[in-house]
Amino acid sequence: MSSAQVWKPEDYDNQISFVSAYGKGLIELLAPRSGEQILDLGCGTGDLAKEISDAGAFVVGMDYSQEMISKAQEKYPSLHFITGNGENFSLDTPVDAVFSNAALHWMTNAKDTLASVYQALKPEGRFVAEFGGKGNIAAIVNAIEEVLSSDYNIDPKASNPWYFPSIGEYTFLLEKIGFRVTLAHHFDRPTRLHGGKNGIKEWLHHFGQCFFTELTREDQHEAFEKISQLTEQSLWKDDAFWADYKRLRVVAYK
Repeated sequence: MSSAQVWKPEDYDNQISFVSAYGKGLIELLAPRSGEQILDLGCGTGDLAKEISDAGAFVVGMDYSQEMISKAQEKYPSLHFITGNGENFSLDTPVDAVFSNAALHWMTNAKDTLASVYQALKPEGRFVAEFGGKGNIAAIVNAIEEVLSSDYNIDPKASNPWYFPSIGEYTFLLEKIGFRVTLAHHFDRPTRLHGGKNGIKEWLHHFGQCFFTELTREDQHEAFEKISQLTEQSLWKDDAFWADYKRLRVVAYK
């Protein structure tokens, strides 16, 4: 998990709320039941944990970012939130389900993450997750790599914080850990970005900080502008940038 990524909870809620909005469909797949104990892994500022709780389940929200956890606890004081590393965690009491939306692609050590999830579940417990799959934001990543390597002599692959597996790769890992996979779906989800012409630059500011730590503030601004221009031809339509999201959704049982 990248420690260079800095999360800003207020910006997260105000400008990239689509992350939680898209996760509501995943909750329908989770189908939480009254009385169940559920871990929301990578819970962010807690919106989806609250939705799960509203169904009558007992929810624990976990996130790597203390800032996000503090904001979640402020927003939903009746819920329980903890700081934890998704790549290496354990729970005192096993849960009925582990839920994760738009978080697992930040956990590059997928094997240890899945081992932790498996150990956290009760027998027959379910794992319901959605995150970036193979080819996710390829146009943005390609533009980042082109600008950093050609204009700033920086190797962007060394600082890439994401893990975007194929269905085959991820289901193999799940089954190797011991899960029974009942659903695996890889699909396109073009996502409208906030900010109009500044959409790509705002997205990079929120999610792409790891790539630009060696640059001065002025050079970062210049790099963001170049990346925005490179992606405009393929990602700009209907007066907005549409990020080329590709998602991987899985359901698996212990």
